[in-house]
Amino acid sequence: MVNFGKKLKETQIQEWQGYYINYKLMKKKVKNYVQQIEVSEPSREYVLKDFSRILDKQIEKIVLFLLEQQGELASRLFILGQEHDVLVQQQDGSKLSELQESYRDVGRELLRLLFFVEMNAIGVRKILKKFDKRCGYKFTNYFVKTRANHPYSQLRQIFKHVGISAVVGTISRNLADLQEDKGNYTSIYDHPGLALQDPIIGSINQAVDRLTNSTDFLHYLGKHALILPEELPTPSEDHAANERYHLMSLVLNLANAFLYMVNTYIIVPTADDYSLSLGAAATLCGAVIGSMAVAQVFSSVYFSAWSNKSYMKPLVFSSIVLLVGNTLYALAYDFNSIYLLLVGRLFCGLGSARAVNRRYITDCVPLHLRMKASAGFVSASALGMACGPAVACLLQTNFKFLKITFNQDTLPGWIMALSWFLYLLCLWTTFSEPPKEEIEDVPLPKANSGLIENGSVQKGITHPLLVSEEEMKQDEDEDEDCDNSEESSEEIQKPVTSIVSAYKLLTPSVKVQLLIYFMLKYAMEILLAESSVVTTYYFIWSTSNVAIFLACLGLTVLPVNILVGSYLSNIFEERQVLLASEILVCLGIVLSFHVVIPYSVLQYVGSALITFVAAEVLEGVNLNLLSRVMSSRLSKGTYNGGLLSTEAGTLARVFADSTITLAGYWGMSRLLNATLLPSLFICIFSIIATCFTYNSMY
Repeated sequence: MVNFGKKLKETQIQEWQGYYINYKLMKKKVKNYVQQIEVSEPSREYVLKDFSRILDKQIEKIVLFLLEQQGELASRLFILGQEHDVLVQQQDGSKLSELQESYRDVGRELLRLLFFVEMNAIGVRKILKKFDKRCGYKFTNYFVKTRANHPYSQLRQIFKHVGISAVVGTISRNLADLQEDKGNYTSIYDHPGLALQDPIIGSINQAVDRLTNSTDFLHYLGKHALILPEELPTPSEDHAANERYHLMSLVLNLANAFLYMVNTYIIVPTADDYSLSLGAAATLCGAVIGSMAVAQVFSSVYFSAWSNKSYMKPLVFSSIVLLVGNTLYALAYDFNSIYLLLVGRLFCGLGSARAVNRRYITDCVPLHLRMKASAGFVSASALGMACGPAVACLLQTNFKFLKITFNQDTLPGWIMALSWFLYLLCLWTTFSEPPKEEIEDVPLPKANSGLIENGSVQKGITHPLLVSEEEMKQDEDEDEDCDNSEESSEEIQKPVTSIVSAYKLLTPSVKVQLLIYFMLKYAMEILLAESSVVTTYYFIWSTSNVAIFLACLGLTVLPVNILVGSYLSNIFEERQVLLASEILVCLGIVLSFHVVIPYSVLQYVGSALITFVAAEVLEGVNLNLLSRVMSSRLSKGTYNGGLLSTEAGTLARVFADSTITLAGYWGMSRLLNATLLPSLFICIFSIIATCFTYNSMY
């Protein structure tokens, strides 16, 4: 393989430097605006227009150079195509390898060009961020809104990648044609799934993905999982992930997420009946369901910390604890002990390994598969949520075996205990533990330590190419007193080491989005956890009816995510969808109240559907936004973004289940309204908070 570095002339490097965004010029303009504001307030319109004009010129320079380089690559590909035709006619196989290498050289040049675009994209983002902080104007909102969809926008041209896709297609097709197997006449256009997966093509596709802000269903689901990507994942890190990747281990990781969600919701339809059979009030179902969430608050932290050292050990421990917890839950009936029932559910909560599930995907799945794995995590969780009540619906039987009772109350515990035992066997025999030294957190390599070769960054070339980034760092050091909240490059590379440090990294908009997550989880838990009690009291529903109702609600999760991820996100701003969803959740809660008129099935089912669907939309959009604005330091370590969101949601479930149990002391006739009031207040408060931070949610 020809060294990519040998292809780069020093004069060409210097020439490319002139086409980077002039960060110092832009920084100087920001300082001038700040000085003008201190002396006399200039026209806001003048500042926006003047800075927009300068930034447009900088972006135009980048785009025109990009088009020029694409033209040169196209010319080289045209010449190589002619050489290819000559070799085919002459049937000269001796030069095929040389021609293949020539096509790969063009691919490396394209990868270098993408790296150039990526560095400039970082510069533009930093400029916009600095302007907003220093001048007090929401310039980013204005600039992106006016340029994103304009047909002549240079900003838009950078991210269309039409020319780049054509170059990648040409390289891929010709490399496939030049394969050693002369009898292979399969076209990549007839069978896209059989396209040649050359390392350089994979690296180019990954670089394009990093530049593209896609809103398709797969990416939407992946961000729904809140598995935060690093701002600039390095090729060396992705190579390490490739080395650690093991398909069956990933499948078992997703299976853990699925079974845990089944375990959470399988008892919901029968929790009130189980409480009554043990001599407790039906509303104690809130404590039965919520005890699992209480334990999960603590288990999420120690599982997240444990994942720094190992993945298999915490998963094995989780399976054993869940096996014990479900067995205790099932035996509580024959022991006639409500305390044993609660202890069993506490054990189930202590076995929550969702932090490990997220961390495994982040650390051990290659970049090109990570979004699919993240989407799989969300899909597995959603499927588990629907399957739990559906399975409970099928367990309508009553018999004894060896003096142990098997009925609709105990069978969920026995079924889940058996499921975790089988899972434990598969885990022990199939899971592949990544090497310990590969898992531990390590500092990221500095950006100027490598050059691109075969899709990797090698030492030698990026130092000249990253002059602009170094200038940005120097300028930030000069501005340290004025811009303390901006993280240094070294700090960005370090994961946080305490919950206090993680909290300090939360901006006001992130705090509001965590509040929204708390609100929607609270509203959903109230709806789901008290469903069996409310429907039995008002409509005399059987356990089967409750289970079918909950299963139908769970089945709406994926279709709703498809709707939002594939359509709504392409039509409306995510902030607009966020606010509209909050209002719909509020509307659903209001419609759920029982006032004056008799409470009907239509009112309950309709309001529940509005609340649940709107909350699902809200959860997806909120976590999508959260993954963008949360600090990159929260993408790794024990106290990561996934843990923070999990803790917010788990605390919401704890408070919701406690609300149901406490409201039960007021009587069944007041239970519904008493539990809905806190939901309504929290929802209204989150809407107000969203309105105040609306412009900072990018």
